Amino acid sequence: MTPQPPENRDKDAGRWSDLGRPPLNATALRRALVRPGSLWTALDVVSATGSTNTDLAARAAKGETEGAILVAEEQSAGRGRLDRTWSAPPRSGLFFSVYLTPRVPVERWGWLPLLAGVATATALSRTADVDTALKWPNDLLVTSEDSDALRPGGTLTERKVGGILAERAGPGVVIGIGLNVSLTAAELPVPTAGSLALAGAHTTDRDPLLRAVLRSLEHWYQEWQSADGDPTTSRLQEAYAAGCATLGRTVRAELPGDTDITGEAVAIDTDGRLVLATANGVQQPVGAGDIVHLRPATES
Repeated sequence: MTPQPPENRDKDAGRWSDLGRPPLNATALRRALVRPGSLWTALDVVSATGSTNTDLAARAAKGETEGAILVAEEQSAGRGRLDRTWSAPPRSGLFFSVYLTPRVPVERWGWLPLLAGVATATALSRTADVDTALKWPNDLLVTSEDSDALRPGGTLTERKVGGILAERAGPGVVIGIGLNVSLTAAELPVPTAGSLALAGAHTTDRDPLLRAVLRSLEHWYQEWQSADGDPTTSRLQEAYAAGCATLGRTVRAELPGDTDITGEAVAIDTDGRLVLATANGVQQPVGAGDIVHLRPATES
């Protein structure tokens, strides 16, 4: 048996107790991703941390170069939008952050989390062979079996399998991505969550999944940058709209101050905002930074 490199070993022998969830192979990942001409310049895998976004942001403040990748086998303080928590058992998912310094007008940087969503959903569809969708602004969905689907007449349900968090850091942006890969039904943190395994993924091997997501992210980032951040020319706006499960549905955007807007989600505008067509005929754009929750209009 070939010895594992130090970064893939844990001092605690218990790390190997779950043989169905082997550690990531950092050496192989670097060999595949960190190469001349690639966007990716460094890749580190740590056994555990509070938040990869927090750690990578600290490195960015000290002069980290673009293209750094930080992956954690476990996060104890993973964060979503508005500091909502994200937790999962060790090695049950992909928890990683990347550092980017876009050379496009700063007013177009708001497209980065949507770009990451398109890239991730595309990679998962191709590599894991699962039906993916995007819930505006930062959630990744898969079609997953609910608890009744194992019985005759059971149904399939859209479940949140991942989330994206983009934060300014140093002169650039740290983008964090969290994906539930092998979680069982008993391990799901909330009833609306899901995992690739529960969605019938072709593979739950995290190494090829991570490679696929990062390669897809590099492709879309380069396309977007080549178009000077223009979401139309880069076809990012078109791709996001095509994969957005929110469009065509009547939703309620809950805003700060106990106010809300209800309407049919009809478009993603050139600023990445969700456009709601309200009952009084107004088309109201809503930015990701303006909302507390986005829910189906029938949900309390």
